[in-house]
Amino acid sequence: MTILEKAKRLAEAIAAKTQTSYQKRIENEIENFQQCENVHELPEIFHYWSNKYLVPMMQPFGFTNPGDFFLMFLERSIKKNPASISKIVSIGSGNCELEIGLAEKLIALGYGNFEIDCLDINKSMHERGKLLAIQKQVQDHINFVTADFNHWQPNANSYTAVMANQSLHHVLELAKLFGAVERGLKADGSFLISDMIGRNGHQRWPEALELVNQFWAELPDSHKFNHQMSRLEADFINHDCSISGFEGIRAQDILPLLVENFHFEIFLPFGNIIFPFIDRGFGHNFDAENEWDRDFIDRVHFADEEGMLSGQIKPTSMHAVVGKEQVQTIVRDQRLLPESCIRWSNSD
Repeated sequence: MTILEKAKRLAEAIAAKTQTSYQKRIENEIENFQQCENVHELPEIFHYWSNKYLVPMMQPFGFTNPGDFFLMFLERSIKKNPASISKIVSIGSGNCELEIGLAEKLIALGYGNFEIDCLDINKSMHERGKLLAIQKQVQDHINFVTADFNHWQPNANSYTAVMANQSLHHVLELAKLFGAVERGLKADGSFLISDMIGRNGHQRWPEALELVNQFWAELPDSHKFNHQMSRLEADFINHDCSISGFEGIRAQDILPLLVENFHFEIFLPFGNIIFPFIDRGFGHNFDAENEWDRDFIDRVHFADEEGMLSGQIKPTSMHAVVGKEQVQTIVRDQRLLPESCIRWSNSD
């Protein structure tokens, strides 16, 4: 066998192994959400934090929650095209509760000239979405597109708005998807995003992990049980959630690729070290009615804000509106511009 033939066989073997690994991740992802009817259920302590701190951050932008964020800009996109049907696509729509709820609200506001394409790979979630759309009587405005968003190919200039609600951090082929979004958006269209932008697998970067560990040392064992992993973590485990599926698989690349490929109109970044304490894993250990628990979360939040504004740590979540056309970027603080919030992986 010649060297060229050996090299060809090796390349084929690597490609086959990669495809097998990718297919296995796809299967794990579908299985994880197969029976998941409420993928957004959060602990009460999360709502304590968000109502006290996150809502005031959002209010100057004209919204107070992710649903209103999407509604506000979808309404604007429909108003731009009053004489035609506004085509909207939601990337990674899951059970489609958000999209169906938005359709209901848009209809209640007097808009009938829109369609929302719900794009997701999971047929089971789409089946639940179809039933809900019929129940809410919005089926004429909702289309179900069962496909892998890593390989989605929209028609050029076909969408007035593209929305992504906590889905981009599941995308492996981010550059390819962003290229598809850019191609599919109309010239004045908007890409609406609510997503995670922290380290891959939702891990903490070293500088953030140091702060998490400082606060972790204060917690009683009753607050250290990981409900997602069913284990007590005496020491915080910086778990990589992307090991078997696509959870956070390219999270750290979302912001750099958006900066490279789009222009920001709205950029609202927030949260880093606060999330391990208020999210689904450990958040259920906290009692939002307990003074010590609330005080602890308050102190973590203030350390979080101080660290982000000083540049010591970077935000791991955002609401953003980007598009093809260059506009002035509206931010909550000039120290938190899109470019300055990128955490480059080579700076460990």
